[in-house]
Amino acid sequence: MGGTLARRRDQVLDAAVEVLGVEGARRLTYQAVDRAAGVPTGTTSNYFRNRAALVDGIAEHLLTLERREWEALTAGPAPAGPGELAAAMTAFARHAAGPGRARTAARWALLLESAVRPGLRAPLGRGRQAVLERSTEWVRRLGSGVPERHGRILVDHLEGVVMRQLAFPDGAFDPAEEMRALVGGLLAGPEGGARGEVRGGATGGHAG
Repeated sequence: MGGTLARRRDQVLDAAVEVLGVEGARRLTYQAVDRAAGVPTGTTSNYFRNRAALVDGIAEHLLTLERREWEALTAGPAPAGPGELAAAMTAFARHAAGPGRARTAARWALLLESAVRPGLRAPLGRGRQAVLERSTEWVRRLGSGVPERHGRILVDHLEGVVMRQLAFPDGAFDPAEEMRALVGGLLAGPEGGARGEVRGGATGGHAG
């Protein structure tokens, strides 16, 4: 019984994320979520007694979903050079602005709501922190002298690129070149540790 209830709750939250990301915060209603989830009318309100509780549930659920996605996208070996790092960041941007578009838009909607509901910042912050930690570790392995700063710059740029694509869709969206330029500039500079020009997914050498 408990497992069935948990699955139904996840089903409702999956639908709520989709509604929020595709239709926007103003369309996030019990009725819209029930329809999207294909459940009887009143199901969503049974789990979440008011809109604030529903939004809180979405934030925590989205954190779980994005953690799984990020872990799947970064499951292989760490990037062995600036080119591989740029390629990994590009792949994430393409996913976030493509197949993962609804979830990305839902997260941005929650970020905007967190400006007036500070309680949402904790789960959203944990999600960003997980990405920051991986980005920081990657540039540290590649010899960055200031990995926390470089990792943050990469994540900030990644989020900006994805946000731009969501707001102003470009059918030819391909952030690979600018990712290579950014990664190469950071790691080839005085505070970086890489050698060689960044081309595609390879560089002139590998990190030890």
